[in-house]
Amino acid sequence: MEQNRIHIKNMVCPRCIAAVEMVLKKLNLNFIEIDLGTVVLERSLTESEKQKLKVDLEAIGFELLNDKKAQLIEQVKSEIIKIVHYQEQAIQAGNLTDHLQKTIGHSYASLSKLFSEFEGKTIEKYLILQKIEKAKELLFYEELSISEIAYQLNYSSSQHFSRQFKSVTGLTPTEFGKNKKAGRHSINEI
Repeated sequence: MEQNRIHIKNMVCPRCIAAVEMVLKKLNLNFIEIDLGTVVLERSLTESEKQKLKVDLEAIGFELLNDKKAQLIEQVKSEIIKIVHYQEQAIQAGNLTDHLQKTIGHSYASLSKLFSEFEGKTIEKYLILQKIEKAKELLFYEELSISEIAYQLNYSSSQHFSRQFKSVTGLTPTEFGKNKKAGRHSINEI
């Protein structure tokens, strides 16, 4: 089954999954499973199919990943994005270590070293940046208090959240909420 798994860069949301699904259907490539960053196909691709898929994915902003190291890094990113952006509550950093080891099947030490080498930042820093981006989204819509956002993103306190938010953005959460032009980033740009 692993030989039928393909890895795709920049799949960061449910709409991305839908877009990739449309490409697969257009090319008559049946799949068993589709998730952020990965697709399990019913069969292996021919070189011709692989090339067509590559071109069609690139046309809509995705990239087919063939390099094993790039695939691992994308898996780490996808897991963190799922945890931060699509779960009810983000998990704690300590639990992230166990979660990544279990879901990706590599030691955290090796994933961490590889991630830092290729991304120029640690997994923990990437997690923080994703949490801050999620916080910006929640602040933008003004549906939750700062304390509720801190709780949802699994910060130990609203003060800790506010300090980390300011250290990343240069603004307090309150200042950001008042100045919505301060800017948000696309998840895949982090």
